[in-house]
Amino acid sequence: MMDAKEIPAIGLGTWHMGDDPAKREQEIQALRAGIEAGAKVIDTAEMYGDGRSERLVGEAIAAFAREDLYLVSKFYPWHAGKEDLEATLDKSLARLRTDYLDLYLLHWSGNVPLEETVTELERLKKTGKIVHWGVSNFDVDEMQALFEVPQGTQCLTNQVLYNLGSRGIEYDLLPWMREKDLPLMAYSPIAQGDTLGGDLRNNSVLKSIADLHHRTVFQILLAWAVRDGSTLAIPQSGDAEHVRDNLQALNIRLSEEECALIDQEFPPPSHKQPLDIL
Repeated sequence: MMDAKEIPAIGLGTWHMGDDPAKREQEIQALRAGIEAGAKVIDTAEMYGDGRSERLVGEAIAAFAREDLYLVSKFYPWHAGKEDLEATLDKSLARLRTDYLDLYLLHWSGNVPLEETVTELERLKKTGKIVHWGVSNFDVDEMQALFEVPQGTQCLTNQVLYNLGSRGIEYDLLPWMREKDLPLMAYSPIAQGDTLGGDLRNNSVLKSIADLHHRTVFQILLAWAVRDGSTLAIPQSGDAEHVRDNLQALNIRLSEEECALIDQEFPPPSHKQPLDIL
């Protein structure tokens, strides 16, 4: 069983993986290539392909030692009550071919009272079926409400959209999480070109920084996302070469000057913004 503090800052996302049967073997090989290249975290969800992503992950990891991996899955908010949560977890475990999750996340807030969800998650920890729990797509007010319920501070992380084109959390949510010593999980950390109104690969500032490091622009985007040392990024790719390239971003250290140039090109937020969600 792996401690969360031991895991590299870049893991493997699986959103949309398993959706196309024709790509299944390629996607399995991509996940295995990532693990062989040093990735530990694999993030999935019951929502992804209605369980198809979890099944694909289960097949991909079968050849590896379970204790060397850090498995994360997420559950729908309408499964967050005491009547449904354990049965939902059991289904995810079966699809993943494992008997425990390292981290189980509430995918977004819903109508089930947070206190009920937290109580059940803490009970599931005692059964050994999950090691830790957390949340996803929670803004500041939701995190504050979570921390006010009994044992709500046992939350391990908040997984939200964060990339160079979605920096809104830097205004309030990220400082709040830093104050609470709560790590961030960043999904979709490699912004798409249309997110920023142009092709990032041809941005002159990013290209110059990438050239200086002898890396790609997308590797620079990943290095930027995890630059603070308290963020875990989970980029998704079904291509083994791209997965290996993503993990190489762990070796990039951006200077203060480079970060300042990026801030000039893509300014951080100056006011509260709605939480970005994909």
